[in-house]
Amino acid sequence: MKDIQIGGLVSFTTIDYPGKLAAVLFLVGCPLRCAYCSNPHLLSIHDGEYDPDKVFEWLKSRVGKLEAVVFSGGEALMHGEALINYMHRVKELGFAIGLHTNGFYPETLKKASDVVDWIGLDYKATRTKYPELVGQNIAHDHMIKSLNIWLETGKDFEVRITCDPRFITKLDLMEIANDLHSRGVKKFAVQKYVPHFEDSTHNTTPEQRSQFFNDDNLRNTINELFESVTWRESN
Repeated sequence: MKDIQIGGLVSFTTIDYPGKLAAVLFLVGCPLRCAYCSNPHLLSIHDGEYDPDKVFEWLKSRVGKLEAVVFSGGEALMHGEALINYMHRVKELGFAIGLHTNGFYPETLKKASDVVDWIGLDYKATRTKYPELVGQNIAHDHMIKSLNIWLETGKDFEVRITCDPRFITKLDLMEIANDLHSRGVKKFAVQKYVPHFEDSTHNTTPEQRSQFFNDDNLRNTINELFESVTWRESN
């Protein structure tokens, strides 16, 4: 892939790179097919809607106004060397580089680790439930490899989970939190599942979606495991 393919752009955000004013570039293509995907239009590889060179020129105009550029998707690391080269160009403008990733490409993440300053890594479910949720049998193992690679860099990051009650129970969430704690993760984000599309046989109720946030004992127990826990109840 010669150039990255940009399928979406957010010109200003305060939440996608913690502590920094950022723009977000959404790249097309993803190896996973998560049941709750919020960007299904970005799943397949296709020509992006935004010219990368024109986006770069626009980013030049944001120097001094924004602090960071976040690469999201889809799965941005699917773009390999084209992504890493583009990140280097953006970083030379003075921006911090953020990355949202599902961890499916650990070796590419390792190559990108010199230029990326912060990542948000998705931990989607327990290992046994991963295949049903994402449609890939190897996704959990790859994500753990990516987590280990990033831990070795010593750079800032958060691990986040979206609590879709069709695939996550409160016991699952506790198991995942304990796993992350044992691996030395410091920052954890628990995100409320917001349905973008549900059919009549796979729907969820507001009570099911809120159960993780309304259990004070669960929240307090998880909060004690990490330096920082962010409970995101709205998107």
